[in-house]
Amino acid sequence: MTDSCTLDDVRAALSLPDFDGLGAQRRMMPYGRPTGVVGEGANGPRLGGVLLLLYCVEEELHLVLTRRPDYDGVHSGQVSFPGGRHEPPEALTTTALRETWEEIGIPASEIELLGELTPLYVIPSNFEVHPFVGHYIGTGRPRFSPDVREVAAILEVPLRLLLDPTTRVEELMELRGGLRLRVPCFRVGEHAVWGATAMMLSEFLERLRYVRYVEEHPFI
Repeated sequence: MTDSCTLDDVRAALSLPDFDGLGAQRRMMPYGRPTGVVGEGANGPRLGGVLLLLYCVEEELHLVLTRRPDYDGVHSGQVSFPGGRHEPPEALTTTALRETWEEIGIPASEIELLGELTPLYVIPSNFEVHPFVGHYIGTGRPRFSPDVREVAAILEVPLRLLLDPTTRVEELMELRGGLRLRVPCFRVGEHAVWGATAMMLSEFLERLRYVRYVEEHPFI
């Protein structure tokens, strides 16, 4: 099931009733990662919003990912979605759209929000991340203008590739402090997508797989 998806598939996937989003996220959870639920944290979690931005070229949907610059920090060089810290009193959807504009130069006026995924609580950073899905409403490929302080590279990935089961692998990662850990990840060319980003992406892909399976097996 690796043929192209449509925006109708995406809308249907985001509106599935009673879908186990947390279970789908945990398919890509690093082994030994502490688990928690949204709302935990002694003083309440910090909030953030990210955007899974889709666009269509030659009738094929693509997903936008970014690679962070290399720096002396825990997220150095990692692949992520555009997004960042919530700034009250803005809505979390506004956070995701604002950060997308600041990081890759796509304004909110050119994005249609399609829905949201299950919020993910990241225990080590005490961050509650709210993922939203949007579609670029312009023609063809967006004109990206990345902020070089936050984005080292923009990855434009066909959904067909991410839905291919062979893209999901396990690799040995070296974490901060020299800890080496085998983790599930999505292999996108030379890049590995893992951690919280892979967990949110896993939910999105599992929702799409469910919709496509029902389309192909309508009487099951």
